[in-house]
Amino acid sequence: MIKMEQFRFQKNIRGYRQAAVLIVVLWICSGLVALVLVFGQIIVLEYRSSDSAVAGIQAEQAAESAMRYVCYILENLEEAGTMPDVEEDEYEAEAVSVGDAAFWLIGRDPDANPDTNPVFSLVDECSKLNLNTATAEMLESLPGMTAEFAAAIVDWRDEDSEVSENGAEVDTYTLRKPGYECKNAPFETVLELKLVYGADDEILFGEDTNLNGVLDPNENDSEASFPNDDQDGELDCGIVEYVTVYSSGSAPTETSDGESLINVNSQDQQSLRDLLTDKLGEDRANEILAQLAGITEFQSLLEFFIRSKMTLDEFQEIADSLTVSNEDSASESDTETEITPINVNTACEEVLACIPGIGSSNASALVAYRLGHSDNLDSVAWVAEVLDEDAAIQAGPYLTTHTYQISADVAAVGQNARSYRRTYYVIDVSDGEAKVIYRRDGSNLGWALGKEIHSQLSERRRSTE
Repeated sequence: MIKMEQFRFQKNIRGYRQAAVLIVVLWICSGLVALVLVFGQIIVLEYRSSDSAVAGIQAEQAAESAMRYVCYILENLEEAGTMPDVEEDEYEAEAVSVGDAAFWLIGRDPDANPDTNPVFSLVDECSKLNLNTATAEMLESLPGMTAEFAAAIVDWRDEDSEVSENGAEVDTYTLRKPGYECKNAPFETVLELKLVYGADDEILFGEDTNLNGVLDPNENDSEASFPNDDQDGELDCGIVEYVTVYSSGSAPTETSDGESLINVNSQDQQSLRDLLTDKLGEDRANEILAQLAGITEFQSLLEFFIRSKMTLDEFQEIADSLTVSNEDSASESDTETEITPINVNTACEEVLACIPGIGSSNASALVAYRLGHSDNLDSVAWVAEVLDEDAAIQAGPYLTTHTYQISADVAAVGQNARSYRRTYYVIDVSDGEAKVIYRRDGSNLGWALGKEIHSQLSERRRSTE
């Protein structure tokens, strides 16, 4: 009996030991499973991180590819000094594939009001007011500008330390906290405006905080999200939208055939007579020269056209062979005050309204004419079809139809629609070669491609996960 009890006890002990071993084994297995799951999760995270890193590199390289693509387009234009037309398929600007990545060129439509859908194109820097040459009166005409800020801009860029009316000079800046010097030298970038006395985000950027020219949802929701806006369904841009420091008055000194331009202000009129005779015939040349007799100086080619009584078609035959400047780097104006001409073919209504002789009412008329006569804008002569003679002559020195500085605002995504990047380039083609003269990262400004493209890319991204 005792032996039987001992046997049962030993048997129970062995059972308990086996159960304990089983429990330990189960715990070990559970631990191993947990480790496998943890490592699996780490691997997934590492994969996603690597995928995002690769997508980021692809997006950055896509932006660089976009810049090289734009340079190629600009160097191979049929007519130098003109803007390539995306609507005429002269280049691509939307969802351009670069391997697994893609890029967009965020542009503007100078003939339409901005809405919730982005415009994709290059932007003409010569369609904007140049901060270094625009007068205080021209700057004051910009939407949202104040007389004080316009004067402060002029004081910031001029060489002296004299305070202009409503302006700000050295004393104003040294009293700021922290204090700094008034530059008294030309602007080097548009964002340098942040340093000018009186600058704030509202006057500089308005409601367009991501600088894409589009009324995004957060820019039309009052105080619900940044920025504070008036929720009126219209985009109020800040002055940064309308100004530049990259445009110049440079123009070719030769025709496309390598011939020197003819200066209409030259005392020797034989070259002009020969050109008119060759293009329009001797009788018509004599009539035109008779109209010009006694006029000693023309401030612009537009004034020359008006005084000559030529037709629009006649002037367009010879316009590319003429200049009013004696300088090596020819300009379409040669007045005592430095002027950077604005491209009347691409400038928006707000910029045109700042030009002497034009104003807001004439600016809208110019834009309307431009829309209806897109095939008749080869020279500045078309402006005389809209403005009266006095207004056209006053505006003439400030106008051109050429551009040699173009900006490309590139937004790009990598593989699987990941890793958004944005880079802003300014490209100069004044000497025939496309050169990047300014580059700025704009990724921190946030999404700039609009709600529709965001939805499309999000759907594509979800389909790959």
